[in-house]
Amino acid sequence: MAIMVNRAVLAHRLFTGISRHHLARLVEELAASWQAGLEGRRHAARGGARKRAAGAGARHQLVFVDRLVATLIHLRHDLPHSVLGLLFGVDRSTVTRAIGEIRALLASRGCAVTDRPGLRLHTLADVFAYAQAEGINLRLDATEVQVRRPPAGRGGRRAFVSGKKKQNTMKATVIADDQGRTLWTDALRPGRMHDATAARNEGIAACFQHFPTVEVLLDDGYLGLRRDHPGQAITPPRKPNKIAFPHVHAAREQARHEHSSKRITVEHALADHKRWKQLTRWMHRRDRLPDTYRAIAGLVSDRNITS
Repeated sequence: MAIMVNRAVLAHRLFTGISRHHLARLVEELAASWQAGLEGRRHAARGGARKRAAGAGARHQLVFVDRLVATLIHLRHDLPHSVLGLLFGVDRSTVTRAIGEIRALLASRGCAVTDRPGLRLHTLADVFAYAQAEGINLRLDATEVQVRRPPAGRGGRRAFVSGKKKQNTMKATVIADDQGRTLWTDALRPGRMHDATAARNEGIAACFQHFPTVEVLLDDGYLGLRRDHPGQAITPPRKPNKIAFPHVHAAREQARHEHSSKRITVEHALADHKRWKQLTRWMHRRDRLPDTYRAIAGLVSDRNITS
């Protein structure tokens, strides 16, 4: 049974999670890259150069705008591919292929910044360079996404068991600014890895060395970074000795409260990410989660750019 759904309704913010103006900007930004990638894949499959004229051949069952809308709905609400195929009047495999193409394009965009609409940050070094140039103090934190348990007997199975969540998870490190705007997220790591270790694996030590004026606010999980990079990795003050005077304890609690008030913006950024259902619990292949997280982080960061 065919279901005819108004495509304008499917493009509504309630389905896609973004405004129509934002959707139009995405279409303008990504359409050429998608077409170029499509032609490249076709040439590789044929094993030679194009023989037909541009535009010749069978037409797509899903045009680019529909592919983008279907991918956004999948990211926002985690609807199954078969349901999306029914809504758009195509086969499930067509939706699966479309989502794989568009998700990769969204993941490669990086994160936007407010004062430079044409600039997008892709690497940790980009973020530190931007922070040093603009005099911004960064906020860094990690979050975990529950994933499916690896099959029994597979090597590295215990690496995904989080000691904190008591679940199988993957861990993402996120950097935000003082207004809670997402600036960067890393390649996700198995949940058993410590937060500080994940940051070190992304090269944060080299960034501290090359950008000595940048400060990063952290929580108590990054005490090792504060020890290695004093003055740049800022964590809450440690608990004083039990026999310390009462005013010492009071000053410490006040300092911790002020630090938490400044660092809370990165928690707000993480909450923005978790509003997309696919990041509340990931039920698909684990190797697809990094691209999904980067795609959502880039979409959330687009709000940094004034419309």
